[in-house]
Amino acid sequence: MSYKIETLFNRYPELKSTEESIMSAFNIIRNSFTGASTLYTCGNGGSAADAEHMVGELMKGFLLPRKTAPELYSKLKEQYGDEGTELADGLQEGLRAISLNGHPSLATAYGNDVNFEMIFAQQLYVLGKPGDTLMGFTTSGNSANIVKAFKVAKALGVKTIAMTGKNGGECRAIVDCCITVPETETYKVQELHLPVYHALCAMLENEFYGE
Repeated sequence: MSYKIETLFNRYPELKSTEESIMSAFNIIRNSFTGASTLYTCGNGGSAADAEHMVGELMKGFLLPRKTAPELYSKLKEQYGDEGTELADGLQEGLRAISLNGHPSLATAYGNDVNFEMIFAQQLYVLGKPGDTLMGFTTSGNSANIVKAFKVAKALGVKTIAMTGKNGGECRAIVDCCITVPETETYKVQELHLPVYHALCAMLENEFYGE
């Protein structure tokens, strides 16, 4: 199945205004994955769930099958026989993506001991490298911990993408790409974020695993 961005706009015509920014985000993330770099995501509340959700679609098969790389398949079969074949048949290729919401012990310890507004910035400082991408979900565009993470990302040479509501907030001025969906109320913004990042995941999967 080959996914085209027009599929998104056919289902959600109100998102047509985001086409340029979606394609910009796609190119940024594609370049990271092409260079064996990593996409990091983060968000608060419902947006934290979106950050985790997007990673889930990238780290395993989404719309296309992603069979184990032939070299690893052969090694597993050679080393473990039938069990190795079972392992190889069960594995799926994935794209390097990590949610910064996925480390609650670290985040709460750092937040309690230092500063809750720095919980994502601290993780990115340790993990991020030039060529990586940070994608932050913030419906207002003004979430302090997302803004601080973007500022640290810029200093590290990490590309930045914001998913926001209509106004873009403070993030609009500091990121490489800002996808501003045409809503302002939090739940309505989040309802439009999901089809956008699903489209990005489908296009990225098609780029790396499509025929």
